[in-house]
Amino acid sequence: MTAADDDEDGALPSGTKNYITLGGYTRLLAERNDLVRKERPEVVKVVAWAASNGDRSENADYQYGKKRLREIDRRIRFLNKRIDSAEVVDPLQQQDLGRVYFGATVTFVGADDREETWCIVGIDEADPGAGKLSWIAPLARALFRAAEGDVVRFQSPGGLRELEIVEIRYQTVD
Repeated sequence: MTAADDDEDGALPSGTKNYITLGGYTRLLAERNDLVRKERPEVVKVVAWAASNGDRSENADYQYGKKRLREIDRRIRFLNKRIDSAEVVDPLQQQDLGRVYFGATVTFVGADDREETWCIVGIDEADPGAGKLSWIAPLARALFRAAEGDVVRFQSPGGLRELEIVEIRYQTVD
C-alpha cells in the first residue's frame, strides 16, 4: 500500500492546517462512525456469506464485497487523518468581526452588479451549491482581511474580477 492509496480529492497543501467548523467536524465524525459501526460490519457479513459458498473466483458477491471493503477502509483512513489533523474554529470567537476571516459569511457585489454570498469554511465542508467556499480557494484568499466597503481584486478562471464587500457576518456554520 502506498500513500496514494489514502489520497482523496481535497488534499491539504503541505504545511497547511486543517481548519474546520464544529458542524463540519461533527459530520466527519458521524460519517466515520457510520462506516465503522454500521456499513463495514454489514459488508463483512456479506463477504463471509459469499466466501462460504465456495469458488470465490466467479463469486460476484464476494468480489464486489471485497472491493467495497477496500473502499470503506480507504475512506476510514482518510477520515481518521482529517479528524486527527482538524483544528476546529468557532466563527463566533473570531477577534475582529469587522474583517473577513475563517467562518465569515461574506456578501459582495461584482462589476456586473450581481450580489453573491459565500461562507468561508474548511476544505472538507466546501459546497459551492450551498454557498460554502473552502478557505484555501482563490476567492476566499482574496477576501481575507477585507472589511465592509473594501474593493478586492482576484484572478478568476474568467479573468480579473473586482468585488466590493457589502456585508460580513459571523454565525455558527451548520
